[in-house]
Amino acid sequence: MTTETKKIGILTSGGDCSGLNAAIRGVVFAAIAKGWEVIGIYNSTDGLFSRPMKYKKLTISEFDYPYASLGGTMLGTNNSGNPHIQEKADGTTENLTDEELDERFQSGIKELGISALVVVGGDGSMAIISKFCKRAGISMIGIPKTIDNDAPGTDIAIGFETAVNVVMDSLDKLTTTATSHNRVMIAEVMGRGAGHLALSAGIAGYADVILIPEIDYTYEGVVKKLQEIKAQGKKYGLIVISEGIKSPEGKHHFATNGKTFGGVSAIFAEKLQKDGYNVRATVLGHVQRAGNPVSDDRILASEFAVRAVDLIEKGETNRVVIHKDGEVKDEALNTILKIANTPVDPKGKLVYTARQLGIYVGE
Repeated sequence: MTTETKKIGILTSGGDCSGLNAAIRGVVFAAIAKGWEVIGIYNSTDGLFSRPMKYKKLTISEFDYPYASLGGTMLGTNNSGNPHIQEKADGTTENLTDEELDERFQSGIKELGISALVVVGGDGSMAIISKFCKRAGISMIGIPKTIDNDAPGTDIAIGFETAVNVVMDSLDKLTTTATSHNRVMIAEVMGRGAGHLALSAGIAGYADVILIPEIDYTYEGVVKKLQEIKAQGKKYGLIVISEGIKSPEGKHHFATNGKTFGGVSAIFAEKLQKDGYNVRATVLGHVQRAGNPVSDDRILASEFAVRAVDLIEKGETNRVVIHKDGEVKDEALNTILKIANTPVDPKGKLVYTARQLGIYVGE
């Protein structure tokens, strides 16, 4: 055990998911075991940019049951706001320049006495925050999280396993009402550019059709599958689709402002209804980000946290903790940033499994 007293910071950035509190807990417990102090930064980097700053010293007692067992993040996060616009103590806002943000970050780090920062987020957040850390003269270690499971460089990220279980549970519930009314139920799940969530949950939830962005499909192929299961005596159907697939007409569908995917399930439902099917579409939405983390996410978050603290102890910086080939490892942030987000492999074992089970996953 090191005798050096050290203060490290931790923040969560980007969209929330289950397992973030477990990661925060893991960092706090591992750091305190080394005799260090941990400062939790609220609302991603906004906690350092705002004046007064928003932070809290984290202790073991912060994690008395049930807090580390809950979804979301106890530190808050930010994935849509403009960091240049900050709220002042009197409730008004101010518009900061890049230079002012940089100065506030550096002065905040200095005031808090932080020598290293753990960022639990996506590679985009890590890339941006690492530059602030470099100019502030502190180390940064990244921990990946995403329910889409497409984070570059890692086979799995915090939040994915819980999201799969949430979707699977929802599919089980949709199946009961589908059987009662002899309906085709369509579940639209998150996945803008990667179909990991739809594929894994669809297999676990016994779907008949799974449509993901990585594999082309035909509307006729979907209908053919529905006809096949009807001929086999099955009176209902279950379709799982990623929000990022194109509609049967070959267009992406956006729920709002032309930027956020969503609602393609309604297009499918309308088309199938015109062809004589009794159909209902459900967009699962942000419920997929919720729920208490399952054991796999709690263990992964804990392993990632311990590795992050160990890297800080070694004086490492700009490293990302990853899970590769069944082991927890770490990789240089620059290397991670050169890797594209990880899509589903159309020739991979899960796609093969789905097809061998008779699930239609495209052409």
